[in-house]
Amino acid sequence: MFNERSGAFRDRTPFRLWRFMPLVAALILLLSAVDSYTDNQVMGEVRFEGVTKAERDSGVWIDGQYLGYLKELKGDKKVILLPGEHQITVRQAGLDDFVRKIVVEPGQKQMVRVAMQKSAGWVMPSAVSTLKLKVQPDRAAVFLDGRYIGHVGEFGGKFHSLVIASGTHRIKVELPGYRTFETEISLLAGQKSEVKTELVKGSIEQNDGMIKQVGQQAASNPH
Repeated sequence: MFNERSGAFRDRTPFRLWRFMPLVAALILLLSAVDSYTDNQVMGEVRFEGVTKAERDSGVWIDGQYLGYLKELKGDKKVILLPGEHQITVRQAGLDDFVRKIVVEPGQKQMVRVAMQKSAGWVMPSAVSTLKLKVQPDRAAVFLDGRYIGHVGEFGGKFHSLVIASGTHRIKVELPGYRTFETEISLLAGQKSEVKTELVKGSIEQNDGMIKQVGQQAASNPH
């Protein structure tokens, strides 16, 4: 009985595999199409290299649109642009903005090496509080009182948090393709607090203007 059932199972196996062949073929064609798209002679690729951890965790804007933080822009998040001139702006709290114009050539790759300097006016507040952010996706941009200060992943988990001046602050979290999250917090000196949420998916048109502004400067002194 067992042998007969085992034999029947073996006999049906090729038939079952055959049913999935169209799906496998479609997947191969899709992967080939993706490779052809990314390696074609129309678009150009821009890669980034940060000198220090601060640069690698900095936010990247291209032509006024936030893309993500520098070290994640590779693989399935690599930057593919139309040929022509583009403006790159890299921001991090406490550092001067890195701004550069590049010319993207069809079918070519280029590396942008990012090096940033400490902002001259940055000082540590005398009375501070600690804030943790637990927001998904953790690659979203964080704005404190209208100034970009980093991405969520820098301010969450066991060993990461945001040290800010005590008082009332406006927190805004944004990512293209998700609805903007905004809240107000009031912190006493030495207080520890946490903001926890999950961004809701939506159209890029639903984003606030913060992630679309080239002129918005990085926070040199969170207050």
